[in-house]
Amino acid sequence: MKRLKLLHSICLAGSAIVPFAVATATHAAPAGYDKIDNVVVIYAENRSFDNLYGSFPGADGLSNATADRARQLDRDGQPLSELPPAWGGLTAKGVSPAVTEAQSAHLANASFAIDDPQGFAEAPSVITRDLWHRFYQEQMQIDGGKNDKFVAWADSGSLVMGHYDGSILPMWQVAKKYVIADNFFQGAFGGSFLNHFALVCACTPYYPNADKSPAKPTIAKVDADGTSLTVAENAPKSALDGAPKFVSDGTLTPDFYAVNTMQPPYQPSANPPAKDGDAAYADPAAATTLPPQHEITIGDLLSLKGVSWAWYSGAWRAALDGKNATPVPNFQFHHQPFNYFANFAPGTQARADHLRDGGLGGEAFLRDIDDGKLPAVSFYKPQGNLNEHGGYADVSSGDQHLADVVSHLEKSPQWGHMLVIVTYDENGGFWDHVAPPKADRWGPGNRIPAFIISPFAKGGMVDHTQYDTTSIIRFITARYDLPVLRGIVARDKALRNNDRPPMGDLTAALDLTH
Repeated sequence: MKRLKLLHSICLAGSAIVPFAVATATHAAPAGYDKIDNVVVIYAENRSFDNLYGSFPGADGLSNATADRARQLDRDGQPLSELPPAWGGLTAKGVSPAVTEAQSAHLANASFAIDDPQGFAEAPSVITRDLWHRFYQEQMQIDGGKNDKFVAWADSGSLVMGHYDGSILPMWQVAKKYVIADNFFQGAFGGSFLNHFALVCACTPYYPNADKSPAKPTIAKVDADGTSLTVAENAPKSALDGAPKFVSDGTLTPDFYAVNTMQPPYQPSANPPAKDGDAAYADPAAATTLPPQHEITIGDLLSLKGVSWAWYSGAWRAALDGKNATPVPNFQFHHQPFNYFANFAPGTQARADHLRDGGLGGEAFLRDIDDGKLPAVSFYKPQGNLNEHGGYADVSSGDQHLADVVSHLEKSPQWGHMLVIVTYDENGGFWDHVAPPKADRWGPGNRIPAFIISPFAKGGMVDHTQYDTTSIIRFITARYDLPVLRGIVARDKALRNNDRPPMGDLTAALDLTH
């Protein structure tokens, strides 16, 4: 009873801002779930399913993408005669030899292999340019479930249609050994910032009174449909003539929800402290500093239940000590979701207990794995150069790191009762031929790779169950008999209203009967 009263008081604090971020009543854990003693979540970056696993045997892959399904439309709704160039070039700045904008011109209106030896021959070890992966643009690209305007509303031209032969990647072999899910969608539309919130609270952050704040200039200008940015008068009419332009492609919705990248209010943050301010805080007067958030997270619920947990962040200590550098470790400040919440502010016991340094190259996380000292629930975020994000990281290095971590987990003293989920935060702007199910205002977004790894996994299986990022916290909720976050309740209600089933909790990939 005491725990429920405390939970109720937290709910009241957050409900005035984001009603669906609070929690509802607990439910009994299903039989067999208690066979899992350790849940490990590894969160990589920015790849659609088709981009890496479109040719995986038994999966709903590129062989199912008909020419009509892959054909991209221009901004006026007519088919493009060809793909535009990759604006600014296909490869990232500094890559040599480069694939230039001119070299990427005149591709057929279809998906193409970036690593085709007869084409660009750019292996997954080569860093390609970054692509827009933003809240409104993704909805415009999905185009009501047709996924036919990825090129039209991209800043990267043809690159959105690129994919790799993933069979050369180490995680391909992991997928063959365990389970790969081919119907797993990112929890929210847009980029890493919002999808990290989806992972830890199934909620959308809020900026109170943003129209009277330093963030006012970042409020987006949106059409009456509520899902499309207002196009600027000087925008190119055709995707063949250049990237689109908008009146205001901001970080905040017109009703002040933060949907594109904002910085944490606490260090480490890309925004330094205010002059003469607290060195542990980011400058609150910076337009991109998000005020501290008060929604309930899965971490709060685990703590209330007395379940041990931690967020391990690669290079966290290096970033705090001012030793972050590019290209290594390239710590990403907005990939640390708990650092946005008041419950984990500097000086709190919760921060000391749960926000941990994963070490450079994940060495501290690997040490806890090897020593059998992982808490009941662990989240691991690789440092920037190992996260596979376009523009600053390559696929091969990150994929090898994921496979190395899995190898350590398989040898851990805790392995016998472990569930590992390896997935990506979002699609990174890359096209996928499978449209997401229609649900609520926030998502889900496009399809992403996900691996379900465990001694209890149905080995060699392609799991076609409908999942999204919140499926991870659905399993954690069921396993530890936690209250259900209201964002999950809202998502399932929206799915039912659109004649779609609720998201699964990953157990279709597991045999918990033995």
